[in-house]
Amino acid sequence: ELRIMSAAPAASAIEGDCRLMRSLVLALAASVALAAPAAAQALPDLQGRVIKAVTENAYTPLNFADPKTGEGRGWEYDGTNEIARRLNAKVEWNLVAWDLMIEAVRQGQFDIGMDGITINDERKQQVDFSDPYMTSEQFMLVRSDDARISGKDSLADADLLIGAQAGTSNFYAAVYDILDGNEANPRIKLFDTFGASVQALKSGDVDMVLMDRASIDGYIGADPGVFKTVGEAVGSDQFGFILTPGSDLTGPVNAALAAMEADGTL
Repeated sequence: ELRIMSAAPAASAIEGDCRLMRSLVLALAASVALAAPAAAQALPDLQGRVIKAVTENAYTPLNFADPKTGEGRGWEYDGTNEIARRLNAKVEWNLVAWDLMIEAVRQGQFDIGMDGITINDERKQQVDFSDPYMTSEQFMLVRSDDARISGKDSLADADLLIGAQAGTSNFYAAVYDILDGNEANPRIKLFDTFGASVQALKSGDVDMVLMDRASIDGYIGADPGVFKTVGEAVGSDQFGFILTPGSDLTGPVNAALAAMEADGTL
């Protein structure tokens, strides 16, 4: 009887401990379930703020006009729209020519700009940059039936012409990494848009255009059999969004980019 009397409280205590443990486990599971969406919501909340974004619509496949609808398309559209979605903001899209874009963002006409813009010290004097969203290596794009160009050394021929858009990384790579460092070298033919230089290559008005791998894949995919790439990469750059100096958007944009990289979206 003594043993039974003493065992009963022990069994009751064990049952109580089990109930307590079950409660603790359920509470922990609930807290984890609540913490997961909380972590997902940890990005800054811009409370529906309208972000004035600007691009050029002339740098396939980062930004371009849909040939059927005329609507803006490309990686930079998708990336910026996703950043805004995560920050609870809205994007107002605008277009401007490349040679005006950096100054327009610097003056605050637009909040954020993009056009495959290489991050460099000179531009950092004018605008703020986001963290890099893409690494770009410049390659030579030539016509698929052109056997004269196989690499940088092939361009020693004074008759071969290079197409470029003024003020771009492609232009500077052509001047300093391939030719003689003279920005007025007549062998570089300048075009108002990047797409125009590619069209000139296609028509035979120039013999080579430098571009990053993403753009090469875009142009070759859109026009199979017309172009090919030759030689090794000519330099490596990083692309970033540009923002008005001192912008309060730089931190939130970088936070969204980091989240997009962490979960694989980028």
